[in-house]
Amino acid sequence: MRGGRLNAAVEPFKARRIYLVLRDRIAGGSLPVGARLPGEPDLAAEHGVARVTIRRALDQLAQDGLVERRPGVGTFVRGGAALPPTVVDFSDVFSHLKEMGRRTEVRLLSFGYVLPPPGVAESLELPPGEAAQCAVRVRRMAEGPFSHLTTHVPGRIGRTYSEADLANQPLLALLERSGLRIGRARQSIGAALAGPETAQWLEVEIGAPLIALTRLVQDEDGRPVEHLRALYRPDRFSFEMQLQRTGADGERRWSPLSHPGEAMITAQRAARPRKPERTSSR
Repeated sequence: MRGGRLNAAVEPFKARRIYLVLRDRIAGGSLPVGARLPGEPDLAAEHGVARVTIRRALDQLAQDGLVERRPGVGTFVRGGAALPPTVVDFSDVFSHLKEMGRRTEVRLLSFGYVLPPPGVAESLELPPGEAAQCAVRVRRMAEGPFSHLTTHVPGRIGRTYSEADLANQPLLALLERSGLRIGRARQSIGAALAGPETAQWLEVEIGAPLIALTRLVQDEDGRPVEHLRALYRPDRFSFEMQLQRTGADGERRWSPLSHPGEAMITAQRAARPRKPERTSSR
């Protein structure tokens, strides 16, 4: 019995892994548009899993519009599966982030004042014992959720807006409404695994790989005004940066394109965007 329960728990992870492998082959062109995928028995033998695991992976690819399943015929790569990207120029990153907030829908999961984790309190330069306004949100496109966002704002700033404000307006707009002048941000990008709660809201399996972003927003005087921890579904959101070769001969190196650096944030979007009901700033 115990072995059966273990297998039942492991199979979804195997299906996810195979889904990602096949999706990468489609994205990379090794499985071009119109190509017929190997049959379920062949894929099961190739990956050393049961056919039901292959079926789950193929069903997910079909659900994402990447393949078409034809009963009795096979599974074929669909044309036009790639969705147009949303491009953000980092030379004007904040206005683009606010625009993304207006084009997508957000659900505010929680809003309150808490003592932030020590690392967050240190980043925000909060005195010991000072509370921060903490909000947790999930951002969606028409095809489904793509980001889980946790923000901390110093309490003295957070009290300039209400829960209703944050449920209906971009956070950056609310910060600027309070009189702040946003100057710059420092961010890092890494990877994380989806925990039970995050997996539920992003509609992925527990343990699924996610893009993790941490951003510290500062005003024009360099004072921190917002700490963001964002988790993104990698199948619906990606980061890109354009680079150019600079420097003298023998010392050539890659540098961000343009001034002070141009980059792109790419989010897959639905072919039929729907009218947003609620908005926020990420």
